[in-house]
Amino acid sequence: MDTVMSITAYGDGCEKAVNMADREINRLDRLLSIEKSSSEVLLLNKEKQLELSNDTLKLVSRAREVSIITEGAFDITTEPLTRAWGFYSELDNRVPSEQEIQDALRSVGFQHINISGNKVTLDESTSIDLGGIAKGYASAKAADILKKNGVTSALISLGGNVRTVGKKPDGSFWTVGIADPNDSSKQIGMVSVSDSAVVTSGGYQRFFEEKGHIYHHIINQKTGYPADSGLKSVTVISSDDTLADALSTALFVMGLDKSSELYSKNSELFSAVLVTEDNNIYITENLKNSFSSERNFEVIFD
Repeated sequence: MDTVMSITAYGDGCEKAVNMADREINRLDRLLSIEKSSSEVLLLNKEKQLELSNDTLKLVSRAREVSIITEGAFDITTEPLTRAWGFYSELDNRVPSEQEIQDALRSVGFQHINISGNKVTLDESTSIDLGGIAKGYASAKAADILKKNGVTSALISLGGNVRTVGKKPDGSFWTVGIADPNDSSKQIGMVSVSDSAVVTSGGYQRFFEEKGHIYHHIINQKTGYPADSGLKSVTVISSDDTLADALSTALFVMGLDKSSELYSKNSELFSAVLVTEDNNIYITENLKNSFSSERNFEVIFD
């Protein structure tokens, strides 16, 4: 998953359960990571047609659903663009030419993916990357394993993805800090949650600088350039880990106004904390009783 993983668990048989959850996350990493030789995604990108296992097929199908509701702001076919910008470990970061970007854009979009049963077919120049959704799926699977094996309280951390199981051992809510995008060693606030995923995406997490300009890794699939939406970070809270993971990226690309519109239509599915380029903090109305901050913030109503 290209990040540090930690699992803290309480309850009967928690050591065995944690070991099982750890093995499951690593299995999914080998299956889904575009940079692992064992990856089904890597093989699909190479062969362009493949009968997928249930896990990979579920993620591709779910990614299409999120792409539809976000009008393409989340899209797993941006792999050629991500590669052009050098945001893979074996590549050097660089600013691609306008021609490279336009060439890559021709293969971007879910219209270039066909799903028939468990067979997925990609257009000749199309490649996919599940990195924007796989950690959410993995944390959900790990949480299910913990619950089925007697764990009543747990905290799973996969980099910017946090998943809580139940409440804390004393019965209180888990408190998850939200990083300050200007200084990730600090926090802009905290959310109190139970049995929820808390996922943060931001341009500050992975970027490079060239000729005085900063380029981050979250690509707008409509322009081919790093998203310039007026946001510095987005945190999504949901009981649906996979949705939270994908939406944190999508809302960052969409910007404040379009994110607010999406929330107003789907307020039962997620909550969000958005930090703008001018350092204003916005929270969705359904977080009013669970978000706390020493800073001023505004509420987005549904």
